[in-house]
Amino acid sequence: MRIINLTIALLLAVFCQTFAQTGENAILGKWESDKKDVRLEFYKAGNEYQARLLWGNKVVESDGVTSRKDTKNPDEKLRSRNILGITSVTGLTWDGNEFTGGKIYNPPSGDTYKCKVWLEKGKLNLRGYMGVSMFGQTATFHRL
Repeated sequence: MRIINLTIALLLAVFCQTFAQTGENAILGKWESDKKDVRLEFYKAGNEYQARLLWGNKVVESDGVTSRKDTKNPDEKLRSRNILGITSVTGLTWDGNEFTGGKIYNPPSGDTYKCKVWLEKGKLNLRGYMGVSMFGQTATFHRL
């Protein structure tokens, strides 16, 4: 009987977690790119959604742990900071269907792009682009 009760409790926990992640708060949490080369943590800051860079294969030294410095940043004062932990996605707002109006900073190049995010079939899609969304690139993430 204890095993049945434990199984039911676990199933309810999984069910509740799955359905709690809908709407505008579904973006919150830690995500890893399907290529396993970037990890982000999305959070809400005031009225917007942001993401901090938790790890990336192009932003750590060869040991896979030590953060590289933000040497390509256009702001000279920020070039000595560690890349890991920086807020790299800012300005996203929920429009009822997707998160739009954001910007994403790419530390390896020092460039900033417009971005938008949407969820589809349990995956997070982040599209960075210049000008219009058509001229961009999408990375797909799974929840950690």
